[in-house]
Amino acid sequence: MTRTVYTLLFIASTLGAAAQNTNQPQTVVDTAPTTQMVALTPAQNTTPATSQAAALHYGYLSVDSVLHSLPDYTIAKHKLSDLKAKYDAEMKRVEDEFNTKYQFFLQDQQELAPSILQKRQAELQELMDKNVAFKAKARQLLQEAEEEAMSPIRDKVNTAIRLVGEKRGLAFVLNTDNNAAPFLNPTFGEDITAAVLQMAQ
Repeated sequence: MTRTVYTLLFIASTLGAAAQNTNQPQTVVDTAPTTQMVALTPAQNTTPATSQAAALHYGYLSVDSVLHSLPDYTIAKHKLSDLKAKYDAEMKRVEDEFNTKYQFFLQDQQELAPSILQKRQAELQELMDKNVAFKAKARQLLQEAEEEAMSPIRDKVNTAIRLVGEKRGLAFVLNTDNNAAPFLNPTFGEDITAAVLQMAQ
């Protein structure tokens, strides 16, 4: 009888403990990653078309137009024109000299002794060769003079293009000379001719 009572008490105590554990709140560790809500700034809250336009924003201009509008360019072209006129005058002088000697040769060749005839022919050939060499040298010197005069002006324009592009946040700059860009969408690009000209002054 006593053993049976002890058994019942043990069972009752066990059930009571289980009931207490069931009523107590359980602590659950949530290991799932939390999700943060990040508000977009005005720059981030853009449509795909707007983002594309911002990424493709570029500038365009006619480099020749800017060059021809610069005072330095006008001065350089004037000096080159004067230099070319001097070379042209010298080439005309030596050409006239050759033509005069050739005319005299044609008039006198029938009366000249063979040795004198050969000497005159050699003189004319030598003079003609010198004239050809001088013309080639003059063209080379004019080309070198033009490059020397125009190179710093072009560098100034290129520097102005870079500064304007950086200041305006442009992705790139197109040169529209020689119809290189028949169509430019104004949504993505802007004409920076005036800005570059002002910067290069």
